[in-house]
Amino acid sequence: MTTSIQDTRAPRASAPATATRPASRPGPVRSLLADPGYGPLPALLLTLTAVTGIVDAVSILSLGRVFVANMTGNVVFAGFAAVGAPGFSLSASLFALAGFLAGAAIGGCLTARAGSDRGVLLRAGAAAELVLVAAALVLAAASGAPGISHGTSAITGAAFGPAVIDALAALLAVGLGIQNAVARKLAVPDMTTTVLTMTLTGLAAEIRDALCRFGGRATVSPAARVAAGKTLARRLIVIGTMIAGAVTGALLVLDVSPVSALGLSTALLMIVAAGAALAARRPAAWRAVRG
Repeated sequence: MTTSIQDTRAPRASAPATATRPASRPGPVRSLLADPGYGPLPALLLTLTAVTGIVDAVSILSLGRVFVANMTGNVVFAGFAAVGAPGFSLSASLFALAGFLAGAAIGGCLTARAGSDRGVLLRAGAAAELVLVAAALVLAAASGAPGISHGTSAITGAAFGPAVIDALAALLAVGLGIQNAVARKLAVPDMTTTVLTMTLTGLAAEIRDALCRFGGRATVSPAARVAAGKTLARRLIVIGTMIAGAVTGALLVLDVSPVSALGLSTALLMIVAAGAALAARRPAAWRAVRG
């Protein structure tokens, strides 16, 4: 008969489990700018959104109340000027409207030439806009007008002469027309870079849905909640960027000079053009046009 001998040794103490920290979720800005589906597009388009705010500050505050990026407002301003409302320039509004249409047509040509490559499209569009805004900067600086070295708050008359105003409105509008057409083709959600109407509408809808879900105690899946939060954050970032650009542009135009605001716009466009050129050199999935 075999006798079983039980092991009376104390069991070995198991190694303490190492506590694993849950991976921290990226913040809304990082999540937006690091989206692999869009690559560097969100960051570059946000910069163009800031440019829009700065350039519209120049046009509204120093070119006779004319929009160069928002043609809905520009058409309304043209109507005001047509009936003789003080402070509005009919010629500048018409030059801006014609320039924007020409810029949108140029943007369409760039889209056709770039084909399905979003990197090449943004590179071409940013380069073309940079040339036009830089030309406006040179024209304004060489005009000899008070707007070269004085903010509009310190000028009793116009910052520039009528001919220079019309030319600046046309040049800037062509550039923003190109930007609008290119951003439309790139199709990054909520980043039209020039118009916030649909972004604001979407923001209001998101807030309404959130209030309705909270009030009705509706059950929402975690994935849907995260997606809604990202959408809300993206729209708030876009709106905040436009406001920041407008505030910066207004401060420069009022207290420094319109030329300084054009200089800042040119510098930002140089950054976008350089970033787009670098991005277009590397093959990546985000470069393919969707849809």
